Amino acid sequence: MPSSSDSVSRRQFLQTTAAAAVTIAGAPMVLTASKTDKPLIVGEGDHQFEVQHNWPQLPDQFKWQTTHNVAVDKAGNLYVIHEGRTDMKDHPSIFVFDSDGKYIRSFGSQFQGGGHGIEIRQEGKQEFLYVCAYQHLKTFAKMDLRGGIVWQRYAPMESGVYAKGENTRPEDRPDPTKIWGPERFLPTNFAFLDDGGFLLVDGYGASYVHRYNADGKWLSSFGGVGEGEGKFATPHGIWVDKREGREPSIVVCDRAHHTLQYFTMDGKYLETIKGFGLPANVETWKNLMVVPELHARVTLLNEKNEVVARLGDDVARVTTEKGIREDKSKWLDGKFVHPHDACFASDGSIFVAEWVGTGRVTKLKKVT
Repeated sequence: MPSSSDSVSRRQFLQTTAAAAVTIAGAPMVLTASKTDKPLIVGEGDHQFEVQHNWPQLPDQFKWQTTHNVAVDKAGNLYVIHEGRTDMKDHPSIFVFDSDGKYIRSFGSQFQGGGHGIEIRQEGKQEFLYVCAYQHLKTFAKMDLRGGIVWQRYAPMESGVYAKGENTRPEDRPDPTKIWGPERFLPTNFAFLDDGGFLLVDGYGASYVHRYNADGKWLSSFGGVGEGEGKFATPHGIWVDKREGREPSIVVCDRAHHTLQYFTMDGKYLETIKGFGLPANVETWKNLMVVPELHARVTLLNEKNEVVARLGDDVARVTTEKGIREDKSKWLDGKFVHPHDACFASDGSIFVAEWVGTGRVTKLKKVT
């Protein structure tokens, strides 16, 4: 469970139902799973998926904690990062499962208590993990697929937006418990650039998007806390949208505003797409974009950003009934509670990680 000092979007989770109810014009009717059909199928038309809740299996010596993000490597292995608990500092925060959901390995105890974003990038002949951690950790790192650190960074002080000491390790700070606020560094997710650089979004802190070169050197920023075009309230997720037929552009999940904001590759505002309930991240596959929403559903958009499916929709119940997040007996098969991240497998199947204390990763196996 997050502390009471969490972001506005979390503190007001149950007070934002009106925004969740907004739908994009032309959105299709939700097709929920049949109570009698087996296997459990959600979606419609060309976008149908078999729901496999709790798909990966942890060995008994490990414990599911709050699951945050997911990524898939070229071999089809799934990487799951937990926020992790500070009182379990030796427990891994990152777990790797094969294409059958069987445990392979784990690492990343240094991210316990703040593990958040995880992405995989092919660089030459090798793949690398990019990991970021918020809460007291305030850091991001490039790693190999077995957990070896290539480099690790802290707040980009040269950006001029952070309080003194935000670029230090928690053990070197006078008071590491004072971690939230608009002058703090609380990174949440990455997006990759064609020149080898990357974008890092500071979702819970200063609310800027930072641009880095391939060596992890800070170059520039855009965004910041505020209302209106180009400003954010919890810019939690980020991606470079290069789907066919679209001009490459940056899409940011402006979570507490319940929107996606689009920018040019230079960071200039383009447009805002409404109709979401706390969108947490985005990823693309072929002509599709997947948007996991903390308000209990996963949305698929086509290349025109028209809604083509709403998967596992349980928005009305989750946003009005208290205690669902903490009570697994209230979770319904084929329905989501709080999707926090989603990524595509090579065949178009989708893995969904939910922001629940007991952890839950669901595989949506593509049917058609």
